[in-house]
Amino acid sequence: MTRARNVPARRARRRRVLEKTSGQAGRRHRTFRVANEAMLHSLRYQWAHRRLRKRDFRRLWITRINAAARLNGLTYARLMNGLRLAGVEIDRKILADLAVREPQAFSRLADRARAQLA
Repeated sequence: MTRARNVPARRARRRRVLEKTSGQAGRRHRTFRVANEAMLHSLRYQWAHRRLRKRDFRRLWITRINAAARLNGLTYARLMNGLRLAGVEIDRKILADLAVREPQAFSRLADRARAQLA
């Protein structure tokens, strides 16, 4: 009797891997063995970068808040301390958005922080 090699499952597995590596260059999207390794590496990078993205956004928000705070005569640390003392509980994401889209509202918050520090 001939040996069953589970062709449908094998074909499906290969198709899934080749679909995931369709944008890769060279043999990485054509040859299963190379594509499988490329896919495993990309999944590892994907996992790590999901965590790095959170750090990157926080750094961006802090940079934007610092720039807007300095336009209002404060440093980032003094602004955040003043807001904390004033009882303003706005997170960095919203503060950065206000700094970019609503400079007047951010200025009012900066004035409140400055008054609280005085």
